[in-house]
Amino acid sequence: MTDHEDLVAAAADRLLAAAATGRPCAPVRDVLGTADIALAYAVQSRLGARRVAAGAAVTGRKIGLTSPAVQQQLGVDQPDFGVLFADMDVSGLATVPTSRLLQPKVEAEIAFVLGADLDVPDPDPAAVRAAVDHALPALEIVDSRIAGWDITLTDTIADNASSGLYVLGRTRLALTEFEPRDTTMRMYVNDILVSEGDGAACLDDPLNALLWLARTARAHGDPLRAGQVVLSGALGPMAAVRPGDTVRADISSLGTVRTTFTDRTTITDHTTATATDKDPA
Repeated sequence: MTDHEDLVAAAADRLLAAAATGRPCAPVRDVLGTADIALAYAVQSRLGARRVAAGAAVTGRKIGLTSPAVQQQLGVDQPDFGVLFADMDVSGLATVPTSRLLQPKVEAEIAFVLGADLDVPDPDPAAVRAAVDHALPALEIVDSRIAGWDITLTDTIADNASSGLYVLGRTRLALTEFEPRDTTMRMYVNDILVSEGDGAACLDDPLNALLWLARTARAHGDPLRAGQVVLSGALGPMAAVRPGDTVRADISSLGTVRTTFTDRTTITDHTTATATDKDPA
């Protein structure tokens, strides 16, 4: 192996071990450094390729670091992205399987489902808007294989942008029916308000985040495709969750998405999450 390949393999193996054992690991920045974004994405790609080789299907992408405050915290000036796989979508089942998670936190987002490929060299806002078939309310359950969420940019990118699971609501709206930037969000854990925000909190407009991703994904040689889901980024601060918690997010125009996390004493072999739309508060 080259030195580059050795570094990628070492970081990937550490993250794989954490996921396999359920024990968070030390940050991988001691291997990757804190500035080499390309090296961190190489780790992410290696881990993703292993999942695909094992039979996982790619369903889309997630965008992270869309909040200016979080970017400032990590010393970066752009978002990052991770890959969504079919087994991460827990929208249709009873409860979120806590046994699959290490250190979960939840954030409320707008999910876009693409109706057309975004495979052009430099898509503009009009092309991105036209490619969206519909949007839905979503909960992203972020998770970190890094102990204590002690992450820098390279740590989170290598760890698939701290991806965990996701829940999609049922309300589907075309972009002719609402403006993502104008949405407001309130998220509750066990009926206690824990987060609120709006579309402007996500790169000033969730469609700006989608535009960034369309350009970046193509630059990485893997453009966005019709049918894929894009989690566009948090509309407000994330909140930690524990086994047994129920999370509900109300997103204006798009309605409500909610889910409940299993208690660790519950048998979870066949449990995941459920989403409902426009549920009463």
